Order: sequence, then C-alpha cells, then structure tokens
Amino acid sequence: MALSKKRKAAAAKIDKTKMYSLKEASALVKEVNTTKFDSSVDIHLRLGVDPKKADQAIRGTVTLPHGTGKTKRVLVLCTPDKEEAAKSAGADHVGLDEFVTKIEGGWVDVDVIIATPAVMPKIGKLGKILGPRNLMPNPKTGTVTNDVAAAVSEVKGGKIAFKVDKAGIIHASIGRISFP
Repeated sequence: MALSKKRKAAAAKIDKTKMYSLKEASALVKEVNTTKFDSSVDIHLRLGVDPKKADQAIRGTVTLPHGTGKTKRVLVLCTPDKEEAAKSAGADHVGLDEFVTKIEGGWVDVDVIIATPAVMPKIGKLGKILGPRNLMPNPKTGTVTNDVAAAVSEVKGGKIAFKVDKAGIIHASIGRISFP
C-alpha cells in the first residue's frame, strides 16, 4: 500500500537505527501523528526473558499519572455490606448472586471484575468463563481485596495490569497522544 504525503513526511522523521529516550520518543510520537482523532499510545517492551520458566514470569500493575484515556466498566462482586462503598467509589455494577448467574449465562460486558475474598468460593466456578478473557479476580493484580472502594478508585483512575506474553514481550496502552 502506498503512503500518503503526510505519512511519508512522518516516516522520514524517524531514524530506525537510533535508540530514542522516553522523552524523545514521546515528543516524536506527537510530531509524526497523522490521525484526526486522539489515538492511543501503546508500548511494547521486549524483555529477553523466557516466560516458560516460572522465575522469569513477569506480571504486575501500575497506576498511570494521567489515566489511560479510556473509561473502564467495573463489576464488584461482594457481600451486601460492602455494596454501598463500591457504588460510591464509582463501580458500574455491584452485586453477587444475580451477576454470577448472568456470567454463567455468558454475560461479560465489563472490563474489570473486583471481588472480596469472602465471595471467591462462589466465583471459583466461573474460572472457565472469566479466565480466558483475563477477567478472573486475582490477588496479585489487586482485584481480590476487602477494600473495594480503593480498588475501584484505582481502576477508574488509570491502573493497568501487565504481563509477559509467550514471546517475552509486555504490551500495554499507556495513554493518548494529547496527554502531556
């Protein structure tokens, strides 16, 4: 496919042999952007690790200072005494039994599921549905917690989870072109 004039001019500004610092790369991304919308900025880091070895599996979470630029739909599965705290923190859906039956029926119209440790035995049977979609609550990523209000606030504020894929690369969306 032939490149347009704008794309050719943008491609000419990038030196493929040069290693750019993070500050230079972010300035260059803003300079060579040719889209008419506020596109997302993704980062792909090749770490050189073998994820098949258990001691080299890298996984974690980080809260971005300006968020991700996307609104996340959050489901909180908790006992009735924690429902009000979750709703006031900004959770989109709060409950337990009704959502467990909806998920068993195939409903997974959320981006993040947060649960309390007390309800994990009920959620365990949903592993076959939630696991392949990376929605299963996990204590390592902070989605199994007793403080659901803080967890919802973090997720809504721009917390992202990352893990190494089978080639040893981390892929993550870190913001938008318009971010400072």
